[in-house]
Amino acid sequence: MFSHVMLGASNPDQSKQFYDAFLGALGCKPGFTDPKGRTFWRHAGNTFAISAPINGEPACFGNGATTGFAAESTEQVDAAHAAGVASGGVTCEDPPGWREHAPGGRLYLAYLRDPAGNKLCVLHRPPKAA
Repeated sequence: MFSHVMLGASNPDQSKQFYDAFLGALGCKPGFTDPKGRTFWRHAGNTFAISAPINGEPACFGNGATTGFAAESTEQVDAAHAAGVASGGVTCEDPPGWREHAPGGRLYLAYLRDPAGNKLCVLHRPPKAA
């Protein structure tokens, strides 16, 4: 359904450093920056990007918006969360851990905000029992 996700960045260099660490913990290679100053990460058939707003206004986060990233394990969720916080992100909501979500079942989640204030979630969904 989606071709990509792009978030605004107030300081693209700081945000690139954050996302290289955060997404690197999820197995993604460092992003590449195009001549227009947009940075792209490609992993597992998906594209994520950051950019200073093209209208010249400051970047701002969407109130109520969350961008979710899939993780292969609880350890990967914890590593991405820790890498993000160590690289200028701020933890938010409850600490990383298991949540019960009906009808989705049990999920391991971690929430944080990137340097521009965008809310992120890292999610591990365990395989269903046979």
